[in-house]
Amino acid sequence: MGDSPEFQRGQIVGACLAGASVIKTATLLGVSRAEVSKVVMTYTNYGNTSAKRKRDRKPKLRDRRTSKRIVSKTSHTTTAKVTSELSTHLEDPVSTKIVRRKLHKSNIHGRAATDTLLTTENAKRRKRWCDDHKTWMSEDWKYIIWSDELFFTLFPT
Repeated sequence: MGDSPEFQRGQIVGACLAGASVIKTATLLGVSRAEVSKVVMTYTNYGNTSAKRKRDRKPKLRDRRTSKRIVSKTSHTTTAKVTSELSTHLEDPVSTKIVRRKLHKSNIHGRAATDTLLTTENAKRRKRWCDDHKTWMSEDWKYIIWSDELFFTLFPT
């Protein structure tokens, strides 16, 4: 049924409605009998010749705004926690997979937190350096040579 174009499916339905048999319609239009049967069955069951069928099931989680509100309220949370809080607002409980899929459609993705590589000693040194140089004027900064070379470790052990 997906192989024949819409016009040909219309011809198949028209021939069958005019009283032609499945075999006669198949030989007349140069398609298989199974194709003719599929198109006629689709037309009688759904009222159209389209290969796409309507979904009978409604999505469990239609309202994405509630899930977005829960995530924005507590950004450092897991999908399981969002799902449990969301299920209190819904009649039927939903799975974490459904919640994750809906959040992805809302462009909200989970990220793994990384460790801060700045030690407390280095933070103190940086603060001290900033305090020492905060009163410098543009004349003082003219004699500083800035370099873009930096030593860092991608995977600290």
